Amino acid sequence: MKLLLLSNSTMPGEDYLAYPKKEIQQFLGPQKVKALFIPFAAVTFSFEEYERKVNESLQEIGHEVTSIHRFKDPVKAVEEAEAIVIGGGNTWQLVRMLHDQDLMEAIRRKVQQGTPYIGWSAGSNVACPTLRTTNDMPIIDPKSFNTINLVPFQINPHYLDANPEGHGGETREQRISEFLEINPDTYVVGLREGTMLKLEDGQLSLIGERSARLFLKGEAPCEKAAGDDFSFLLKE
Repeated sequence: MKLLLLSNSTMPGEDYLAYPKKEIQQFLGPQKVKALFIPFAAVTFSFEEYERKVNESLQEIGHEVTSIHRFKDPVKAVEEAEAIVIGGGNTWQLVRMLHDQDLMEAIRRKVQQGTPYIGWSAGSNVACPTLRTTNDMPIIDPKSFNTINLVPFQINPHYLDANPEGHGGETREQRISEFLEINPDTYVVGLREGTMLKLEDGQLSLIGERSARLFLKGEAPCEKAAGDDFSFLLKE
């Protein structure tokens, strides 16, 4: 499989998809790719607007997307895709629409056959076994918490180390600890903004200037940086 799983789309003060643009270009290769884009995580803006926004960025590096909502048969669109891109937004809404359109297994099968997959934020969440480490408010019944299950670990995107000043609620680490109490055999990767995980040729690596924080029940959280081996996370 070929996966590029981003914590977020855009860093503060930068253009949309600016920081990962070079990595996306290298990941998709020198030949133009017209990827299938899944915009279902968008809630407060249209799928057309989301498609346009992604295209404005990717066309600068020689690639483009077509949104799945333009196809009469979404499963067939997945089966014929050159690459699959799933954007961020609300994970619960994304998962609901993927289930409604019977796309979970179709995407899983297609990506396992070698079709490149790119996701950011919610799009990275759904590459995991479940949506249960998303940060998003559950605005809709997702029908099932199960997601595409391309990797055996969980991702917490936009991972933060501390609460904002003056906030008395749980830290992100405390929330992940709650998940681990119920799911003691599952690793969680706290993926900080500006970083991404790449799976290619059977090797899982971190890209970016920040480290990732790894969590497992019964073990102290640990930091791993670009250059460290992440491939042990692929073991079931």
